[in-house]
Amino acid sequence: MPLVRRDPPQPTEITTASEPVRAEASHDLGLALGGEKDLRRREALLAKLLALSDASAAAALARHLRSEDAGLRNACIETLQAMPAAAGSVLPGLLVDPDPDVRLLATEIVRAQPTGTANGLLAALLDVETHPNVCAAAVEVLAEVGTADAAPALRAARTRFASEAFLPLAIDTVLARLASGR
Repeated sequence: MPLVRRDPPQPTEITTASEPVRAEASHDLGLALGGEKDLRRREALLAKLLALSDASAAAALARHLRSEDAGLRNACIETLQAMPAAAGSVLPGLLVDPDPDVRLLATEIVRAQPTGTANGLLAALLDVETHPNVCAAAVEVLAEVGTADAAPALRAARTRFASEAFLPLAIDTVLARLASGR
């Protein structure tokens, strides 16, 4: 039988054909991750999801932010932080989640986003957030990555939460840092 030469598929063909496979793999890895108690196996599953670093992998990790297992939640946050572009696909939904704990955890994922993206996401969160602990988490992240672009949202949150014991002081501290250019 003679050898037949076949040209490799074009990059667009590979991407299109592999997207459902990758999404299914991410889903399966995410399901396995939820039930895995062995830490080495859990790390291997996290590494596979990190290697995929796409929207489906980010979604598979984000599902575990509701887990009762703090170790799993933290591992998923760290993995999402390590894939900022993919995490960007799930962050808008996480930041408006009905569960304030999920919104609070999402602020930690935002910390690893590019500065402009982080400021935009956290400013939008501060504009609508009603839970003081979630606002405090957003303010803490802005203390690290904030720019002057976030100042209007910080001032509005300060007014809204003026009766909270700690939040206005924290916001004032961040506003002072932003005003000084640090």
